[in-house]
Amino acid sequence: MARVHAFTDDVLGTLDAVGVAGALRRGDFSTLEAVEASIARIESVDPELGAMAYRTFDRARVQARSPRAGFFAGVPTLVKDNTDVLGVPTRNGTDSYVAGPATRNEEVVKLLGKLGLISLGKSQLSEFGFSATAEHPRFGPVRNPWDTALASGASSAGAGALVAAGAVPLAHGNDGGGSLRIPASACGVVGFKPTRDRLPKNPLYGLLPVNLVVDGVLTRSVRDAAAFLREAERVHHTHLPPIGDVTGPSAKRLRIAMYTEALGRSAAPEVADLVRKTAAVLEELGHTVEEVAPPVPAGFDADFVLYWGSLAVALANAGPLRGRTWDRTRLDNLTLGLSAATLKNARTLPAAINRLRRSTVLAEGFHAAYDVVLTPTVSHATPEIGYLAPTQPYELVLKRLMDWVAFTPWQNVTGGPAVSLPVQRTASGLPQGMMLGAAPGAERTLLEVAFELEEAMGFADLLSAPALP
Repeated sequence: MARVHAFTDDVLGTLDAVGVAGALRRGDFSTLEAVEASIARIESVDPELGAMAYRTFDRARVQARSPRAGFFAGVPTLVKDNTDVLGVPTRNGTDSYVAGPATRNEEVVKLLGKLGLISLGKSQLSEFGFSATAEHPRFGPVRNPWDTALASGASSAGAGALVAAGAVPLAHGNDGGGSLRIPASACGVVGFKPTRDRLPKNPLYGLLPVNLVVDGVLTRSVRDAAAFLREAERVHHTHLPPIGDVTGPSAKRLRIAMYTEALGRSAAPEVADLVRKTAAVLEELGHTVEEVAPPVPAGFDADFVLYWGSLAVALANAGPLRGRTWDRTRLDNLTLGLSAATLKNARTLPAAINRLRRSTVLAEGFHAAYDVVLTPTVSHATPEIGYLAPTQPYELVLKRLMDWVAFTPWQNVTGGPAVSLPVQRTASGLPQGMMLGAAPGAERTLLEVAFELEEAMGFADLLSAPALP
């Protein structure tokens, strides 16, 4: 059991991404110095964290000598390894095939480049992003910098761990069932899931009957999340209401719903108590908070898992697309179990998809009454490595996963934005994320409330955290 971080007195210090960008514009240090500092930080912590999937350090050094323009010009970052980067293999958190170099940059990677960010490589994830922990039987687990005996959350596991540890100030991730927010809760950082279609997406996502996956970033401050969304909006235009430049709280007081039970699962008593303490702070700030029944309908979890499993069916039977290196026997029990369960119940899938689509109507009615919803990000404290390991029987792993992540999938189906904020800690001193959600297009409202909570409560801080017991 150990705590790991890379913060030191190099040029990056404790700066967030906005801070690094400002220092670079002022000439406080060079882009190459920032990149070299981040590389050194990754090398110092990754042997213990296991968060890197692929390194592109030399490419980053070349780019640092003539960085692209953009608000984040020269700021080091990472790309999650389920996203194509030209010339770099995309392994998707699996060794069931040997990946060749990607032949293109995915749309979100193009966006990162337009903003001036410099990628140092690919961050690790759970196999195909299906699990909320990255514990590959051969790659090894991605460990939590707060306590290396614990999981880091997933699927954006490496991104969450390396941002929390200070290796990079901001990292790309994506979220199909909580994959930005869950590692944010476990690692004590900000995980902002934007509205569906807010950011450019992989064209394949648009072909899905319910598009669950959105890209985003993990950050250590609300202002980094706000700046990223503002700058993304300037280069990628959508049909959604504009976010604009959000730099702090709003004077508007909100109607906030709160619940601590979802999918028939109650948050652990300690976590529920932390939610109510957060609600009390919001009330002290002048907002109206009402404890309500969750809007999530009965059977939603079964429909979600069945549909999630349909993606596993496609990936677990992708041999013809993967070439001669494909080895299905190397897939983990969660991928294989999801695929088998969906094939067994395939006749019920169309009805499940229709019910999931109707969830957007329920969400519209809910957000007509409430501006924001407050819940825990996850149901209980971050588990130890092994508790959710996909080497265990599928039924056991699935039950444990759904018990832990019951609160996050709702926004993936309805398309609304949500953010996990590290404003609470457990009795053992570990971060416990609190989640805010809103109607599609309401990122500005979420950012304003997030700024307010950051100011009022502070964030879990790895540097000043009490010693482990």
